[in-house]
Amino acid sequence: MAGDALLEFDGVSKSFPNDPSSKTMALDNVSFSVRRGEFVTLIGPSGCGKSTLLRLAAGLETPTSGAVRYEGQTLFGTSLERGFVFQSYSAFPWLTVAENIGFGITKEFESSRQAEISKWLGWMGLTEFANAFPRDLSGGMRQRVALARSLIVNPKLLLMDEPFGALDEHTRETMQQLLLDIVSDAGCTILFVTHDIREAVLLGDRVVLMGPRPGRVLQEFPSPLEKPRRREYLRTPECVSLYETIFDRFPV
Repeated sequence: MAGDALLEFDGVSKSFPNDPSSKTMALDNVSFSVRRGEFVTLIGPSGCGKSTLLRLAAGLETPTSGAVRYEGQTLFGTSLERGFVFQSYSAFPWLTVAENIGFGITKEFESSRQAEISKWLGWMGLTEFANAFPRDLSGGMRQRVALARSLIVNPKLLLMDEPFGALDEHTRETMQQLLLDIVSDAGCTILFVTHDIREAVLLGDRVVLMGPRPGRVLQEFPSPLEKPRRREYLRTPECVSLYETIFDRFPV
């Protein structure tokens, strides 16, 4: 494991129910790490355990065997240091956009609460919708609210489970670039699950390819793209070559 790893999966297996003799094994001996400040994209066929890995990293599940470590220590339970953005538009329907974004701010930072909310409203292009409710927003706008709510508490690690999967192509591309721009400024570490190879290549400093259930790491691919990244980089020969390599090795 890398010495500067923030998150480590060390020989992790997971069965449901949590029993080594179970026939329903989601993960089998998975080992890889995510370094501080790194953006790792996780890709593989449906049912290979990608979302289960995120839930383990969030502390929502425990491994059947092996260890999940955060900052070198065995991970137990949830923490605001580890944010989670789901594919579904997870906003509290009874709160306004501004209230949703500021939901996780603790009392010790109450004095700067409004300034922080205003800053994130601006970054997300939601200032004029501050007093609107989630039902009044488009899918892309609701996902911006979820992203801002996760990032405003300055998490050390952000876990993202196909957050743009339900968006139309144009909105998805806009959100991808927005995420790249914000993460570049915030310096957050990200583990990002996707089923889209192009998205994995564009966003990730490293792409981790998993095999079919029970999920195993088949190969890791470092990104050839320079930072800060732009969508037009996807047309470069190096990026096209990486896309084709992952596509050819993607398990059927």
